Amino acid sequence: MNISIHYAFLPHTDAEAALAFYRDALGFEVRNDVGYDGLRWLTVGPEGQPDTSIVLHPPATDPGITDAERQTILELIAKGSYSALTLASDDLDALFERLVEKGADVVQEPMEQPYGVRDCAFRDPAGNLLRINQTA
Repeated sequence: MNISIHYAFLPHTDAEAALAFYRDALGFEVRNDVGYDGLRWLTVGPEGQPDTSIVLHPPATDPGITDAERQTILELIAKGSYSALTLASDDLDALFERLVEKGADVVQEPMEQPYGVRDCAFRDPAGNLLRINQTA
């Protein structure tokens, strides 16, 4: 039996800014763009990997949460403390330079970590932390 990660979910607070980052800066393809009641759900993923996607969703839309909880979620997203995702690239330095050129919010330049990984980190337009590991 194989198990794979098919979808990961990250909140976005501005669909167009999310598209500019994930599509235009990272180079992901847009697989779905669904609107409902003024909100948008965007499914993006790396080209050539159709079984792995990120769903960028409007945050705090669950009808079961209170206004105070909704406000807390939005504040945590803005601080970059709500969600994170780790990507990987076979050319970390080239991807880092491309994201810098596109104006991405750099959290950490490429470096060797004491736990054996070389990585860098960015925040997407909503504030989600994206770490990028060097592969091989």
